[in-house]
Amino acid sequence: MTEIATEAIVATRSGRVRGRISDGIAVFLGIPYAAAPFGPHRFRRPARVQPWDGVRDALAYGPTAPKAPFPPPMDRLLPDPDVPGTECLNLNVWAPADGAVCPVMVWIHGGSLRNGSSCPPAYDGSAFARDGVVLVSLNYRLGVEGFGVFPDAPTNLGLRDQIAALEWVRDNIAAFGGDPGNVTVFGESAGSISIGALLTSPYAEGLFRRAVLQSGAPTAQPRDAAARPTRAVAKRLRIPATAEAFAAADPKRLLDAQVAVSRSGAPIGNGIGFTIAVDGDTVPRDPLSALHAGAAAGIDVMLGYNAEEYRLWFVPTGMLEKINGLTLRLALAKFRVPGRTVQAYRAAWPQAVPGELLGIIATDRLLRLPLNRLADARLPARTWLYEFAWRSPVDRLGACHALEIGFVFDTLASPDGRALAGDAPPQPLADMMHRAWVAFAATGDPGWPAWDPTRPVMRFDAPASELVHAPRAAELAAWP
Repeated sequence: MTEIATEAIVATRSGRVRGRISDGIAVFLGIPYAAAPFGPHRFRRPARVQPWDGVRDALAYGPTAPKAPFPPPMDRLLPDPDVPGTECLNLNVWAPADGAVCPVMVWIHGGSLRNGSSCPPAYDGSAFARDGVVLVSLNYRLGVEGFGVFPDAPTNLGLRDQIAALEWVRDNIAAFGGDPGNVTVFGESAGSISIGALLTSPYAEGLFRRAVLQSGAPTAQPRDAAARPTRAVAKRLRIPATAEAFAAADPKRLLDAQVAVSRSGAPIGNGIGFTIAVDGDTVPRDPLSALHAGAAAGIDVMLGYNAEEYRLWFVPTGMLEKINGLTLRLALAKFRVPGRTVQAYRAAWPQAVPGELLGIIATDRLLRLPLNRLADARLPARTWLYEFAWRSPVDRLGACHALEIGFVFDTLASPDGRALAGDAPPQPLADMMHRAWVAFAATGDPGWPAWDPTRPVMRFDAPASELVHAPRAAELAAWP
């Protein structure tokens, strides 16, 4: 029987906030961790929140960062709520209401650095709080607001927002029952890529103890390359590529131009996508190179990917059928995939149609290969690998990108959980995955062997999961 909700009041360093307690879980939504990034704070580092008197309601999700909706058909599969308002640098907390000191998990959402928020029902943290974790989710600046590169503004503002949120966790989470000395950051897609940068950023040092990277290998671009989307938007608007000029532009025109230049800029696409910049400051050097060189060796890391990441983009859009032998060859040439590598994949997947073969190769190039090599490079540091292999019956999506999120959060019954996984997904698999993430946050051990020269990978699937060693070894060995 569901309890009647009661109020909970917690004192933060900026002021007191009012949340709700229901079924033993305290929930606080929309707490600002930095000042609204507009007016004098537009295109500037996150500024401190102005303290408030009295008790501030934290009963509803706060404003989301400026963004355009996903275009059809992705809007049906990836709900992206929009909450109006300027105080978009806010976060949410789910905590056990029993007063115990708990490990903390901080979720960083994906969305190609231009979409997403902390609001989708699939990101509800109740199951984590139910199982003894304080769950924090956050919003950060997106697109040109967060990852524009200008001569007159700091770089990587969205990443700086994430760091500011982690500082808020360090300074305030004990009041919610969280242990500031036991913080795990986890994120998917662009959230995972962000964590790759956080692992090597001097500003994030000491702010978390463990990290989970879901379907996003660490990557960043030199400053000039990272500025391409900014220059393209400026060209479309016919304005200088400066923060001053962008701040004066009509917000809707700015978003429209951003959409136009980044269309198809998904992880597998031809558009101009926003990236993290190697700026010598927040990101001193390429994160993947830094991690290979031993950065973050003292942090426990779990890495993972979905077996058929590509199907989220290839199937709903019809691209799977549009790709023929000629377009496959052109794409492989564009991405400089060696001939011997292609031969290895053709031998391993003789029945694959051209679109499937391209997707398999792209998934391995962008995720499986770099994450395997990163795990190798981190030895003897503590690293775990997983593969999510359960195939959704929805629209031939298979084990596609983002499908694992509902299993990790144990939110398969949510609207967005059902959109990807259908109406009858395997709950025992969600129980297993959710339990592994909780165990990793609590103890640093998700429940299977850490990476070693035998390359153990936990393959999550239904009706049964299994530990496999060195999966796809022949194909991965064919890469230079």
